[in-house]
Amino acid sequence: MNSVLQHDLNDFENILNQVKQQGIDFLNNIDSIPTSNKNTIDPTRDLNELGLGSLVALKEFNERLAPLMVASPGPRYLGFVTGGSTPASIVGDWLTTVYDQNTQAVKAQGGVSALIEFETINLLLQLLNLPKSFSGGFVTGATMSNFTCLGVARQWFGAQSGKDFAKNGISETINILTATPHSSSIKTLSMLGVGSNNYTTIKTIEGNREAIDIADLEQHIQNLNGKPFILISSAGTVNTADFDDFEAISKLKEKYNFWWHIDAAFGGFAAVSDKFKHLVEGWEGADSITIDCHKWLNVPYESAFYLIKKEHMNLQVETFQNSNAPYLGNPLENFNYLNVLPENSRRLRALPVWFSLVAYGKEGFQDIIENSTALALHFANALIENDNFELLAPIRLNNVCFTLKGNQNQEKVSAFLTHLNDKGKVFMTPTVYQNKKGIRASFVNWRTTENDIKIIIEELIATLSDLDL
Repeated sequence: MNSVLQHDLNDFENILNQVKQQGIDFLNNIDSIPTSNKNTIDPTRDLNELGLGSLVALKEFNERLAPLMVASPGPRYLGFVTGGSTPASIVGDWLTTVYDQNTQAVKAQGGVSALIEFETINLLLQLLNLPKSFSGGFVTGATMSNFTCLGVARQWFGAQSGKDFAKNGISETINILTATPHSSSIKTLSMLGVGSNNYTTIKTIEGNREAIDIADLEQHIQNLNGKPFILISSAGTVNTADFDDFEAISKLKEKYNFWWHIDAAFGGFAAVSDKFKHLVEGWEGADSITIDCHKWLNVPYESAFYLIKKEHMNLQVETFQNSNAPYLGNPLENFNYLNVLPENSRRLRALPVWFSLVAYGKEGFQDIIENSTALALHFANALIENDNFELLAPIRLNNVCFTLKGNQNQEKVSAFLTHLNDKGKVFMTPTVYQNKKGIRASFVNWRTTENDIKIIIEELIATLSDLDL
């Protein structure tokens, strides 16, 4: 064994203890760690010839790289719909690394950790009150979940005319209808060869809404004269957390032939709350659903799952089957995730979610979701009470979309947000809504409290003063 590796092996417990303590210190002080910084490094470092060992590498990390880290898992990081890892999810993530399983087959030589993934999907279906007619699996995020779902939708579209797009390529225009798709869905269309411009935009409901106008949708369906199509709908739009009318879409599904996909990256968790579950009524009729875990489920990054109706399993295998590797065995004999997902090799991503669900149960996540939505409303009310800001849309769930009051201040919004974020107490993201420059704050972190709202408002007011607005 290499001498440096041997030394690390002999000192393994001490190394892990030091890292554990560093992690505890970071998380215990997350409130005081900046949400942004301007630190930088020269990334052209030379590789050492002999290696330094873990503790010396840790020392260099702390000196050079740790200062780049920000409090993105903290309570006042309100950008990108970013959750913060709960204690149970960190336990699951650490053990995922320790056990280091390649999670694929349910019955195979070696490990059978895919059974944990099966169980975790089963727990998620219970949490979201969805039927067992869905199967699912874990991917890195909403982009790959959308890719998985829409990849199968593409195969379904070809099958309507007896064609196998997965084997032979796309040979005709795929009809796609949508109103306010997330950018990851559009990126997916590019990756699938459909084309990021090749979709038809449906009108949204009048009255400051981002949801599909059902009448306009049906008119577009009728214009297709019976041709199949794919519908991409939303459970929680980016700016205003708006929801399409799933009950109305379910009725259309009874009349017309289409694949119904729902991007529910964060909004799907409305199903957990009695106050908000009406927003997703009817979504069980969808063919596929995308949901992120590293958002409202508050697990470490690179965690999402897809749900696809089991009746489409043959299409899913046709799309992703890994059929050219004899050493992997017959793909039709036993279930293997590498035949139904884009990736061949995957870590045990389900484990942090399993720990979270078992540790906190339905009530724990209901509390997180209802606390987040209450804080969003509290923040919105505080903005309304201050004469310098205005809401760009009503608060429907957990996102607050606002701007500086007055058209004369539109050109100042970007500078205002940059200065606010640079101070490091709070982080929000820019947006444009109905042709107005705005700011978006998304509440999903389990740590956020009313005291954080107080600090955020104070920072907003101080930024106004700093810029003499």
